[in-house]
Amino acid sequence: MKKAKLGSLEVSAQGLGCMGMSEFRGHADWDESIATIHRALDLGVTFFDTADVYGAGHNEVLLGRAVHGKRDKVQIATKFGIDRSLGDLAWAVRGDRAYCRRAVETSLLRMGTDYIDLFYIHFPPKNCEIEETIDAMAELVKEGKVLAIGVSNSTAELVRRAYAVHPIAAMQSEYSIWTREAVEQVTPVMSELGVGLVPYGPLGRGFLTGSLDIEKLDANDLRKDNPRFTGEAAEKNLAIVDAIRAIAAEYGVPPGNIALAWVYEQQAKLGVTIVPIPGTKRIKWLEQNVNALSLKLSDEHIETLNTLADQAIGKSFEFKNVLAWRDGKQPAGTASKSA
Repeated sequence: MKKAKLGSLEVSAQGLGCMGMSEFRGHADWDESIATIHRALDLGVTFFDTADVYGAGHNEVLLGRAVHGKRDKVQIATKFGIDRSLGDLAWAVRGDRAYCRRAVETSLLRMGTDYIDLFYIHFPPKNCEIEETIDAMAELVKEGKVLAIGVSNSTAELVRRAYAVHPIAAMQSEYSIWTREAVEQVTPVMSELGVGLVPYGPLGRGFLTGSLDIEKLDANDLRKDNPRFTGEAAEKNLAIVDAIRAIAAEYGVPPGNIALAWVYEQQAKLGVTIVPIPGTKRIKWLEQNVNALSLKLSDEHIETLNTLADQAIGKSFEFKNVLAWRDGKQPAGTASKSA
């Protein structure tokens, strides 16, 4: 597989998002998830994304077990900043120095490693300024516990402020055919500073693949509450899928390949390196996603796809969907088999 550079960190041109192997995507099986990670390695995927909040640590444990004995062949990215320690009705978004220190030590322990390749702050911290957070992360770089620093779900102002403290290798944010505006407001600064983009949700959380049956989603799958996946909005958004499906038919590929290929095609326009991390817990979809790397879209088809964001009905993902208790709901459950 092709390689890409995020700062000084070399990673596979496509990564694997592991969140759904533990939480927020309904039932997941430990053994199937491990097998999917191993198959990713076989296909040349070496960049794996997790976070301490996924499954309250379950996901980091799972990934650590999956890459055991292969640590020198992979790049692990994890995130911190969502504190669940007071229970699922009292999550907090933190970035203070002491919490940063505790978070990295706990993540290292869970994954059975002595360093993290790319360490992100998950959301802009609510209890301190971004400068304190990045300075704390920079100390971890000096100590060799972290190789590169990233931010996630950030703004142009915060990226610039963070970079002034320490070089930022990448920003992770939602980015896809139907979700672009927030990221494209930040990419001019990212391009200027040499910050790469790691898009999550590049397949519209599965909606843009045309293979997702919303009615069959598990009760604890957060997508059931996503405004774009419910009611009239879901029905109208199928027109976007139909447009992608029509283009896919011309290339003889699944719609998901078109959605991913479009993301890759944005590198020249945005002036940043793009390494998407489509998430899946199944080998079938992993293999399909990797195939998108060899697809080249025509200018005409790119222009057609560019118009689809304006057709999307309903807001995209917001943090309130994760902090589900605000609407009187419990956060989604973890996978069925623990470490």
